[in-house]
Amino acid sequence: MIPKSITIKNKMLPDAPGVYLYYDEDGELLYVGKATSLKRRVGSYFTKAHDNRIGEMVGQIAKIDYIETPTVIEALVLEANQIKSLKPKYNILQRDDKTFLYLVITNEPYPRPLLIRGHELKKMGVNPFSSTPSKEMEKRFKRVFGPYTSSRSLKMALELIRKVIPWSTCQPPEVTGKTRACFNSQIGKCPGVCAGRVSKRDYQRYMRQLIMFFDGKKIRLERSIEKEMQKASKALQFEEAAVWRRRLRALQHIQDIALISKEDHELPYRDVGAVDGIDLEGRIEAYDISNISGTNAVGSMVVFEEGRPAKAQYRKFKIKTVEGANDVAMMEEVIRRRLRRAELYPKAWVLPEIMVIDGGKPQVNRVQQVLDELGMSVPIIGLAKGFDRKQDRLVFDRTNEEVRRVATRGKEVFQRARDEAHRFAVKYHRELRGKTMRPKKKKKKTP
Repeated sequence: MIPKSITIKNKMLPDAPGVYLYYDEDGELLYVGKATSLKRRVGSYFTKAHDNRIGEMVGQIAKIDYIETPTVIEALVLEANQIKSLKPKYNILQRDDKTFLYLVITNEPYPRPLLIRGHELKKMGVNPFSSTPSKEMEKRFKRVFGPYTSSRSLKMALELIRKVIPWSTCQPPEVTGKTRACFNSQIGKCPGVCAGRVSKRDYQRYMRQLIMFFDGKKIRLERSIEKEMQKASKALQFEEAAVWRRRLRALQHIQDIALISKEDHELPYRDVGAVDGIDLEGRIEAYDISNISGTNAVGSMVVFEEGRPAKAQYRKFKIKTVEGANDVAMMEEVIRRRLRRAELYPKAWVLPEIMVIDGGKPQVNRVQQVLDELGMSVPIIGLAKGFDRKQDRLVFDRTNEEVRRVATRGKEVFQRARDEAHRFAVKYHRELRGKTMRPKKKKKKTP
């Protein structure tokens, strides 16, 4: 609970994305941070245990201001820009941390957005915190954005905006001597720099729009895209107008809820690489059992990464130790075998962020027993089937705050993973059943 002595803008914090600013009693800005929920994020500073440096900062907070943003990605952009322009005391204490990431737009005929660490920029003679760009910075880069404390969030932001502004890290044919289109060009993410399909003028226009977005000028960018759409329409270039219209809609409806969900529960000065909470963009494993009255029983394990199926990592299990129709015991066998492989081959069988189990309390409780027995800690969520997807019931340990936090937010991806596990299990079951029912060929008698 936030102490009553602290002044809060509008006397309350909204449950919405944005950037928060902490001030001391003299009005000095202490810290700037981002959040998917300002209410939850700021509240966490006053309810969790802190190390000495965080405790020191929290003890100085006298006023909390915030800037609400329409989307999470805009909070990410605004935070970096506020830190760079305002140089808050406790953010600046982190600027010597050479692991922080910066987004740079190269100064080339076909500019490229690249991610560069702070120590690499310093070696180039570039000070990203400087209010006036040096000659070296102007020579190498059109713009430098940052610092970004989470490389994962920045990479996700770039991929999200790529649906609106197709950027490229390719070099043109006159540099490479090749004209073969890259994979991203084939799927519409790269405008075709590598194959010479886009002019310098058109590509520079894309880069101006990308800079506009990371400058925090989303409304201006929307107007720019709308202007391009109208221009193409007036010239009777209806296909091009349709492309700009799709990009405008994509910009106006960015689905970015997972972008900084992990950072919502992080506090300043985290150790790089430390893990706090469940990453819904990380490895999610889903399990299902398929059998008919216990015959030809099989289990499946599917893997989702970044919210999408990673089919090369799917695994199937033929049930060996359970007789009769006992789905709970079959699930136990599958999980035991999977975890045994994690013990033997930890690099090949890395543990997931979360396990999704097709079933209710009996299945979830049995899987938890196996994990406890083996001394392993992996969050579990069960999906008990309802009449339809809306009626699916989530089964999990409600005393676990972190699992409770991601349960509802991740329900859609959990359902998709469960459905994929079911499809994969049924497919394998049918293959085995087909082999069993297929009549054996009679051996020809030799004369």
